[in-house]
Amino acid sequence: MSDPDRPGAPGVLPPLREVIARHGLGARKALGQHFLLDLNLTRRIARAAGPIGEGTVIEIGPGPGGLTRALLECGAGRLVAIERDERCRAALAEVEAAFPGRLEVVMGDALAVDPATVSTAPRRIVANLPYNISTALLLRWLERPGDYAGMVLMFQKEVADRLLARPGDPDYGRLTVLVQWLCRVRRLFDVPASAFVPPPKVTSSVVEIVPRDAPLAPADRPTLERVTQAAFGQRRKMLRASLRPLGGEALLVACGIDPTRRAEELSVEDFARLARHLSP
Repeated sequence: MSDPDRPGAPGVLPPLREVIARHGLGARKALGQHFLLDLNLTRRIARAAGPIGEGTVIEIGPGPGGLTRALLECGAGRLVAIERDERCRAALAEVEAAFPGRLEVVMGDALAVDPATVSTAPRRIVANLPYNISTALLLRWLERPGDYAGMVLMFQKEVADRLLARPGDPDYGRLTVLVQWLCRVRRLFDVPASAFVPPPKVTSSVVEIVPRDAPLAPADRPTLERVTQAAFGQRRKMLRASLRPLGGEALLVACGIDPTRRAEELSVEDFARLARHLSP
């Protein structure tokens, strides 16, 4: 039991397994649900979020509230939890009551809710993301990366590998370029499937993503995305062929890039240089 004299200590809350059983919260595959019940892991994730006493912490898909509890115990001054599953409302209400005035539950689809409209800066997103929408959520948040001071997110390990890949790695691709162009990314730790209920078929990774004050290199984002789409859409071809619709060999030569190279060999800065050359 938590020490009631410690800042951030909760009221009395039942064990998560009891909450899940009492409210009938069996994980639903259609919602990408895998509940993390290991208290050591949820606290480790919460501590990795850094200073969370000011501004707002935003959690996506809290489910029965395991990570929610850890974030509040670790000092989150205001926590906004966005949950789609109506079955979880009652369980999260218990956490709200245990931490008066600090937790706000927003019922809705995270893909349709703009976290910036339900929170105040500085904002940090900390979440065990639903696997089936994790990449879509990240890309949506990065449409305005300046809205967030940082993110600590759990992904499938294969998605984390793509976020962290380097030129020449098999996982290096469009997602890598865009995220690293906008953010600094580092892997914090991996989480085995056995830590979840029900266990997924894959290992998970907790990743820290911190938006840069300015992109890694100057470029127009729509143009950069157009270049990476063309380059990685035919990644086995040489760039002079895959980028032919955008200027092909002439474009590459103008940017000082060997036309016989392939997409996975270029750095983020190389792609930004191509985008700058194409921009009006």
